[in-house]
Order: sequence, then C-alpha cells, then structure tokens
Amino acid sequence: MKRIYLDYNASTPIAPEVAEAMQPFLREHFGNPSSPHWAGAPAKKALNEARGQVASLLGCEPNEIVFTSGGTEANNHAIKGAFFSLRQKGGHIITTQIEHPAVQQPCHFLERLGAEITYLPVDGHGLVDPDTVRRAITSRTILVSVMHANNEVGTLQPIHEIARITREHEVLLHTDAAQSLGKVPARVNDLGVDLLSMAGHKLYAPKGVGALYVRQGVTLEPLLHGAGHELGRRAGTENVLLNIGLGAACELAASESEFRGPRLTQLRDYFHKGLQKLFGAAVHLNGHPTQRLPNTLNVSFAGRVGSEVLEALGDVAASTGSACHSGCRDVSSVLKAMGATEDIGLGAVRFSLGRGTTFDEIDEVLELFRFRVLAPR
Repeated sequence: MKRIYLDYNASTPIAPEVAEAMQPFLREHFGNPSSPHWAGAPAKKALNEARGQVASLLGCEPNEIVFTSGGTEANNHAIKGAFFSLRQKGGHIITTQIEHPAVQQPCHFLERLGAEITYLPVDGHGLVDPDTVRRAITSRTILVSVMHANNEVGTLQPIHEIARITREHEVLLHTDAAQSLGKVPARVNDLGVDLLSMAGHKLYAPKGVGALYVRQGVTLEPLLHGAGHELGRRAGTENVLLNIGLGAACELAASESEFRGPRLTQLRDYFHKGLQKLFGAAVHLNGHPTQRLPNTLNVSFAGRVGSEVLEALGDVAASTGSACHSGCRDVSSVLKAMGATEDIGLGAVRFSLGRGTTFDEIDEVLELFRFRVLAPR
C-alpha cells in the first residue's frame, strides 16, 4: 500500500509554485535587501513583492505585515509585545483554554512577570461564547487572544462578534490564524482584529517562516532588538528566500480560494460518512458539526485508543488526540476543555486533508479501516 498523508494541519508540503518562486534566490540573488547597490536591489524588490502578496491575502496594507520565523514567533510578538507596550494601562490578558501552546506558554511566562491571565472556557463543540469575553473584560484588560480555528478539532471561533466587544472597550484583539489561512476567508477587516498570526508551513510554504499582521496605529515592543529591519519592528536581516516562499503561497491560496474550501469539505464529509457506515454510533465527531475547518475531521472511536487505531492503519499519516508520555496516555487539553470523557478523548484521531488528497486515497483508508481495524475485533 502506498503512503497516504492526512496530517495537513501538522504541516503541508511546499507547493511546486512556491518552490519555483524561491529558486532564483537559491542560485543567483544573494544580496542583503538593506544594501543600496546592485546586489541588494533584487532582494529588496522581491521582499516588497512578497509583503504585498501576504497583505493581499489578508486584505491589509503591506506596511502592516511583519515577517517572522513562524507562527510561534508571531504569537509571542503579539502577546509579549502588547504586554510590554501597554503594561502602564494594565496587565490583564484574556485568552481561552484551547489555544495552541504558542499562545498559552507566552501567557504563562507573562504571569511570572505579574500579568493577570483569564483562560475562558469553551462548550462541548469547542466554541467560545462572546458573552464570556464581555464579562471578563476589566479596566485593566489590554489584550484578548482567541484563535481563529482550533488546530485539533477545527472549530471556527466567532472572531467578528468578539471584535465588536473588544472595540467597544478599546482592547486589542489578536487571533492565531495559522490553521485557517488558505482554508477559509481570513481578511483582517472582516474579522475586525488588530493582530493576526500566520505560519508558512500550514500554507504550502516552507517551515521556519510566518508573519504577524499589526494594524496601523498599534505599537508593540519588539521581541528582537537591533537594527531597524521590518520598519523597526523585528531586528535581523530578512530571510528573503523563505519570505518569498510565504508570499508565493499566499498568492496561490488567494487564487484557489473559490474551490479549495468546497473541495476539502466534500472530501471530509465523504470520509466521515464512510466511517459512520463502518462504525455506526461508535464513531463520535469532535468539534462543531458545521462551524469548523473544511479539511479537518477529528473523530473518536469508542472503546479504542487513537494511537492503536493509527498503528493498525500502517502508512496513513494522521494525528492522535492523546499524548503518550513515559507510557502513560492522556486526553488532549483541548478535548478536556470541551468536556470529553476519557473514553472519547483517548479514542480521538485527527485526519486533516489538503491539496493533494483524493477520493481514491479516502477509499483506500476506509478499506484499511474495514480490514485492519474492524476485522481483528
């Protein structure tokens, strides 16, 4: 059996169009974009074009884009930068119990520096109630950070409704959009956010590159201090090669937006129905039934362990909903926050589809379920 990749939420392959755009900067254009001579000019021009491509996907101005080393740095810059810039107003930050560690860990770090962090609960579908945001805001609140889409179950958060609340209270709103970009619309003015993080390797760009959108007028303390790169917001010579890759990936996502989401939804639902035919009520959907990413199917197999299900599937690449540390299995923090029972939590598997996924591959995986997972029992 050929290998089948259904872990696109973990990482995506570099798209051929992206690799092609990067090639000249592997072979020829080596100059520093800050250099004013002939060697630096092509790098600067390409960097500006890439910034414009990212901005176009987000519906913002190019000077509102800060290139970073990935989504983790972008999240850290947004959260720590807001805290150090606005701590004279107060040190209260609101986030949720289901955020990625790249948001939760910076919050834990800031707690050691005196910040007050409120971790909002979610319902059984993984949704944040905007009213809990309203009730949590105080006169000392400086930032609300709520992910656009959850990386495990795919649930899409009501960012636009939350934005109305944060604007009323003059509080900054940040969203981690690493999982949503390229799958659903994520234009910053439609969402109403002040800060937005993205990661290239979730978007068919290389690993090690990302960006942070910073709305004009918002001031953040830089994470990296040095020379005046990125309009003084991130010191260090720009990674021209990877930034070009990110720009090309954003342009590709914009050009495919009309069919990428609907196609993934069709594939995802076809897969889900196939599993329901095989397992009946023993397969449980985790996440919101409709308000979720078109490519994400997180399901639990009652009475089974997710890691053992994946092991039986062989060369199918997917992720479990539980972590195994020193031989001890545990339910993921996201499913715990959603109130999942241990049986549901331990049986969770996340399948995430992408540009390369086909119906034939889904049929092959369903056959593997039939003969390798169902048959031995």
